[in-house]
Amino acid sequence: MTTVSHLRKAALAAADEGSGPADCDLPAAIGGPATRALTGAGPVTLAQVATRTEEGLPALHGVGPGAVRALTGELSRRGTPPR
Repeated sequence: MTTVSHLRKAALAAADEGSGPADCDLPAAIGGPATRALTGAGPVTLAQVATRTEEGLPALHGVGPGAVRALTGELSRRGTPPR
């Protein structure tokens, strides 16, 4: 199993439990549905989310305006806003 698929499985399981795995740095403030949507689509870290466009995030079912605000806010604090 590759590291990415291992992270994705761990992130999905943790989102179902209402927490986040140690290797997944997606903020808990985005909620379980957004975490599941992102990890199901590929990104399991904020660095991976930063490679996506801010407009493309809400296209994922489960990623609403609040999750986008939380993600972009955290990325901006880290100096890596979405494209």
